[in-house]
Amino acid sequence: MNKIIIITGLTASGKSKIAIKTAKKYNGAIISADSVQIYKGLNIGSAKENIEIRNEIPHYLIDIKDFNEDYDVGQFLHDCDYAIKGIISKGQLPIIVGGTGLYIKALLEGYSLGNVRADMHFRDKFQKIARERGREFVWNELYKLNPQKAQTVHPNNLNRVIRYLELELNNQTENKHESKTKILDGYDVLCLAIIDNREEIYDKINKRVDRMIASGLENEVADLIKNGANREIHSMNSIGYKEWFDYFEGKQNLLDTINLIKQHSRNYCKRQMTFLKTIKGVDLCSKSEAEERIKEFMND
Repeated sequence: MNKIIIITGLTASGKSKIAIKTAKKYNGAIISADSVQIYKGLNIGSAKENIEIRNEIPHYLIDIKDFNEDYDVGQFLHDCDYAIKGIISKGQLPIIVGGTGLYIKALLEGYSLGNVRADMHFRDKFQKIARERGREFVWNELYKLNPQKAQTVHPNNLNRVIRYLELELNNQTENKHESKTKILDGYDVLCLAIIDNREEIYDKINKRVDRMIASGLENEVADLIKNGANREIHSMNSIGYKEWFDYFEGKQNLLDTINLIKQHSRNYCKRQMTFLKTIKGVDLCSKSEAEERIKEFMND
């Protein structure tokens, strides 16, 4: 049975370093499970590996979409399945790495949007509400019904938010008779989630943001805006990018912008921890424990 390793965990916890080390040792290729790294041009803020490492070790699902395109978990599963099969056909070990919890949950538990037929009147109603009262208002309606589900989708992904609302109001979010896409059936899978002490991870987050700033994050965002990026585009509502719009509009200074990125990153880290605990088949561990479990899994 072919093996697959999944490495997830908190932001700035060192997932990529473990994945790269594992890939070098066991002839692996890396599949990104990061919902921001799929976008071209969002490099520094998404903490993409440098091009030298990506040339040395094959990386998949990075830079596959323009910044103004949408991408969802269904597309991820399709692309991930294709990548896994391609990697195995080359005699390599697929290593899936990333912190987007919904992607990991879909891989391990399967995924479906439910079998409720589309209610176009319902959708038109909430599209109108979004135009009049804002997308955040519609997202908050979902949050009232299912906070956990709301945290898996961004307010600007309006079609998905409305679909989730539709499912919630029809009591169809957990239909036990509904078929789910399960692309990992038939594989021997190890899934590790790297967890650090909260204070240590917060310190790592702050330092990583400082490195991003020093590496030119401000210029990266400025170039994206110059090329048409705006608040309404889904990718630009990612942490590390959405905080800059007020800065470039003269409503916020640089220090406040940097501090906001750090704050949002820490808040995201808390949500990651909560969500990871809901996913079946995830083994929470430290970095050193992860390396030992990988050795055991690979019979090393």
